[in-house]
Amino acid sequence: MHIPDGILPLPITLGGYVLAVSVTWACLHRINQREDPREGIPKAALLTAAFFLASLIHIPLPPASVHLVLNGLLGILLGPFAFPAIIIGLFFQAVMFGHGGLTTLGVNAIILGGPALAAAALFSVHTRVNGPSPGKVTAFAFLAGVVAVSFSVLLFAACLLIGMPAHIDAVVERSALTLLVLSHIPLIVLEGLIVGLVAAFLFRVRPHLLEGL
Repeated sequence: MHIPDGILPLPITLGGYVLAVSVTWACLHRINQREDPREGIPKAALLTAAFFLASLIHIPLPPASVHLVLNGLLGILLGPFAFPAIIIGLFFQAVMFGHGGLTTLGVNAIILGGPALAAAALFSVHTRVNGPSPGKVTAFAFLAGVVAVSFSVLLFAACLLIGMPAHIDAVVERSALTLLVLSHIPLIVLEGLIVGLVAAFLFRVRPHLLEGL
């Protein structure tokens, strides 16, 4: 789900950077309003590393292959830290492995980081519905994981649909994008299960890690 360099036109890549910088500023502003803004840095560093390595775990789903995203997991565990963490992870993925690109870093950050923030907002609802419980935490975490990857896939497809060069056949382009979206459905379910299981485990052993988003 990384858009490489050279595909999107300049206005979209510049717009991606502007939007990514704006969202990053908003997240950092929210973090700085906490009593101890540095408290979440170790957890953010650990999950940034997990996000960085997730792109190396490829799952074959013929006729394509996909890799774990984990933006929903970062969303529910990091809250506003998730977006800066994803930007850092994307940067190192582009520089070290060639996943994505530097000109499209802003766009890719919006594709993966925006849904992570949406997942955090969705997951936080569970604390406002008669208080948290194991079943509720698991269900909301599963939904957060599903929503995060689903939104990312749709944003990815939308960016390609808007930014693809005009000389590419429209029918072929739509067919390829439809196949790409469908190939991610098993991954969407898998990510939901991973996020749900992790949240259920943490709720039993370290519930404070799921609080204060």
